[in-house]
Amino acid sequence: DSPSGVACTGSGSESRLHPGERLLPPYPFVALCPRPFPLPSPMPRYRLTIAYDGAEFHGWQKQEPPDPDAPADAETGERPRLKLRTVQEVVERAVREVVREPVQLQGASRTDSGVHARAQCGAFTTTGDASDGRGWPAERGTLPLLRAINSRLPQDVLIADVELTHDRFDPIKEAEAKGYSYTIHASPHRALWSRRTTFHSWHALDPERMAEAAKHLVGEHDFAALAAANHGRLTTVRTIYGCSVTATPPEDPVERDRAGGDFEPVHIRIDVNGNGFLYNMVRILAGTLMEVGRGKIEPGDLPEILKSKDRRRAGPTLPPEGLCLEWIRYREHP
Repeated sequence: DSPSGVACTGSGSESRLHPGERLLPPYPFVALCPRPFPLPSPMPRYRLTIAYDGAEFHGWQKQEPPDPDAPADAETGERPRLKLRTVQEVVERAVREVVREPVQLQGASRTDSGVHARAQCGAFTTTGDASDGRGWPAERGTLPLLRAINSRLPQDVLIADVELTHDRFDPIKEAEAKGYSYTIHASPHRALWSRRTTFHSWHALDPERMAEAAKHLVGEHDFAALAAANHGRLTTVRTIYGCSVTATPPEDPVERDRAGGDFEPVHIRIDVNGNGFLYNMVRILAGTLMEVGRGKIEPGDLPEILKSKDRRRAGPTLPPEGLCLEWIRYREHP
């Protein structure tokens, strides 16, 4: 027989599949059917590039913690749960309204409360046959899907791009590298327009010293000294591909040209990228470089701090508002 056919043995006679039909390996019982088994409609998987201002979100991941102010149930002892506003929950709800069926939105990076993103990655799978009004077939295109989702999102989150991807795409496992930035508003005056996206340092910082120290972070190291105690990982070894420090005057004249103070305002941006990051690692890294900029730590101390694996020797964990997920790079799928 030709490869397009199959013998059905249930009746003892041979039968061929109709053109375009094939048997599916997960269903061995099909070989006993007296009639061909049609191929189900494909389930397209879409990859979203998501940007958001994290100031009003409780992070990326959906959260429903017990309400500490509500009375516990008399029988079960459980408290009602709060549904916190998270990016995953907001975007997933918008996608669900568009495709008119339940979806699970998987994200690449679980950013904390107050952390921003220019290129978070999310993915979901939906029905490819929209004959009953559900799903989003691939032939409809990604631009209409992008517009439909964005029309249902609040002002602080935006879908920047939509791509059709392979059906096994995993935003976490297939990521090769991530890039983050941390921005410090070093000024004798507090920030106004950039207050949601920068951390304010009241102290003058030396960006050249910070840049010199940043060079020691590049490469494969044990970053236990730059990780929160509850990082939850089996290993603290990570590879940093690049770490740079740049200083520019604040863009807005209100933050740049105010009189008074004993040093000029400056925005210092730390850019770091690597194959992975531990919990709070970028915020601790930024705090350590800030201490170098203040003169509290010497640039040449960084190798010894890393070797010590002692969190107490590094700088403070800076607040979330200065942190932004800039990009995620994925390996190409064959």
